[in-house]
Amino acid sequence: MTVHNFSAGPCILPKEVLQQASQAVQEFDGLDLSLIEISHRSKSFIGVMDRAIELVKELLEVPKGYSVLFLQGGASLEFTMVPHNLMKAKGGSAAYSVTGTWAKKALKEAQKLGAATAISDSSDRNFCYIPKDESIPETADYYHCTSNNTIFGTQIKEFPSSPVPVVCDMSSDIFSRKVDVEKFGLIYAGAQKNMGPAGATVVIVNDELLGHTGRDIPTMLDYRTHIEKESMFHTPPVFAVYVSMLTLQWLKDRGGIQWVSERNAKKAGMMYGEIDRNPLFEGTADREDRSTMNACFLLKDDSLKERFDEMWKAAGISGINGHRSVGGYRASMYNALPPESVQTLVDVMKELERTKG
Repeated sequence: MTVHNFSAGPCILPKEVLQQASQAVQEFDGLDLSLIEISHRSKSFIGVMDRAIELVKELLEVPKGYSVLFLQGGASLEFTMVPHNLMKAKGGSAAYSVTGTWAKKALKEAQKLGAATAISDSSDRNFCYIPKDESIPETADYYHCTSNNTIFGTQIKEFPSSPVPVVCDMSSDIFSRKVDVEKFGLIYAGAQKNMGPAGATVVIVNDELLGHTGRDIPTMLDYRTHIEKESMFHTPPVFAVYVSMLTLQWLKDRGGIQWVSERNAKKAGMMYGEIDRNPLFEGTADREDRSTMNACFLLKDDSLKERFDEMWKAAGISGINGHRSVGGYRASMYNALPPESVQTLVDVMKELERTKG
């Protein structure tokens, strides 16, 4: 049976990528050694790192003057690396848009280093919307936002204009749509949504922003350390970088961001179309702020839950239980999920409506 993987993360990856990665674990680059056995300073792996960085720059059209890094620690480590590198040691401040759990955690870490404040907060309605008309203070060292909220199924559709550098956590929608990198001072994202397995984090940073805080930054937390050593200051997450490289190549070979953006819009249209049409279901996020990546929805009648759960499991659907903060269901439709999987879920929802009637 085909398994339709709607997991929120770690998430679905292209089958071709998994096949290539599994082969590399056995034998890599004609070396009669596994990818995860060879030196990270060998010519073979340096080629992998260089290609991964090159693909990030190419797919996102990263302008000159920006560095691309592959680090570890996930987005959670970036919550503290960002203020260490961008917030002034004396009198520093930062403005945060709190649109979900991870944005709230990012703010908490920044507050340990300076005057970080929430200039908007959608917790009043359980993060079901994206605040509009934010007033970003010109005195802030940077403004931080989260582009897509995996748990609550909301997404920023249009980024605000800002008088200060914009920092964005794009962990759950990077490479899913076109973004103008030049409008951001720093972008970071965990790999385990649209890019690869857990273990790697990509960072895209405007070099001009670094080195001005007057802060004594711990060596491992200083972006300049990793820029100077080309993401090789210490042993990088070899396997995660390699699979990310394969996934980005897969994306490029199929038409890049334009291709996947159109494909993702089609999947989201199918999913939300059924949620809105079917009288048994309702979405949890405000329509104008719905995420293309994560569709969160509820059954209007909880007595149907057992039957619906049996039906989607029998159809080979996996990973659609909603987060405990929202309940219900969450269909995560990352880049590698084929439209056919969304159609299978839609068909199950229609069948539940038919059989109930």
